[in-house]
Amino acid sequence: MLNYFLKGEKGTRLRFMGMLSSAILVLLSVFTLTQKGLNFGLDFTGGYLTEFTTSQSVELKELQSFIAKNHNGEFELTAQGNSHFQLREAPSASTTSTTANSPDWQSAVTQNDDINAQVLSSAYIGSQVGDELFDQGCLAMFAAMIAVMIYLAVRFEWRLALGSVVALVHDLILVLGLFSLLQIEFNLTVLASLLAIIGYSLNDSIIVGDRVRELLRVQSNNVLSPATIINNAIKSTLTRTLITSGTTLATVASVWLLAGAPLQGFAIALFTGIVVGTFSSICIAATLPELLGLSAKNYEVKVDAHTQTLLDMP
Repeated sequence: MLNYFLKGEKGTRLRFMGMLSSAILVLLSVFTLTQKGLNFGLDFTGGYLTEFTTSQSVELKELQSFIAKNHNGEFELTAQGNSHFQLREAPSASTTSTTANSPDWQSAVTQNDDINAQVLSSAYIGSQVGDELFDQGCLAMFAAMIAVMIYLAVRFEWRLALGSVVALVHDLILVLGLFSLLQIEFNLTVLASLLAIIGYSLNDSIIVGDRVRELLRVQSNNVLSPATIINNAIKSTLTRTLITSGTTLATVASVWLLAGAPLQGFAIALFTGIVVGTFSSICIAATLPELLGLSAKNYEVKVDAHTQTLLDMP
């Protein structure tokens, strides 16, 4: 069915409409990021992290409601298992770096007979450590992007290479825009997912780009237009792309639904990155080179005058 929509001018029109939609989404994402920013987690901002267990299984909502009655500030409670919990608190200016914001909640959960909690560990993460982690994470992402650009510059003609890079940047901006819009916590696991998205998006774009390059070399006689060649390349790789994306999405969805809150941000980012990465490999990585004048002439073998004379000799 999708192959039908990719035929002729209809397919070209759909690709250009998708590219226009992507440009609008990127602008909206950048606007959201500048206005709302990212909701950085304790990994980057610093704060208090307390892990504790309960003697019996307790519902997360009930425990959260109980702690809220004995807690003065904001906190985030996540379940690590049936009776293992993790509580994160933002730092408070009125407290020292060695004490929690509201120690009363610890006394409440440990002395309550129905909960009978036991604190396993309680640590303070300084903002300086958070800043260092953020800087190192950004450096890792920058290094990955540089490596990708070098690889594409060697592998492809510059138009196809540029299309893949723009598609990659598009995917990262849309994922960050979603996290900014919904104010989902941005922590180290989400940063790791961005590095995974770089690799996945690059792989998707290379599959399409390789096929476009092969068909352009075959059509060196310029019988088919570049738009038709690109449509044919997408159709020939579409089944493989959908199967790969579908199986990967199923795995990530399982992590999202079953792995619990600690990996939820990671799964959301990776799920979104796979969806927009598949979309961008068609509407950006394959369409932008066409706008830049990609044609079969770019892959013609150039023969100098002396060689041509030898070829023309009987």
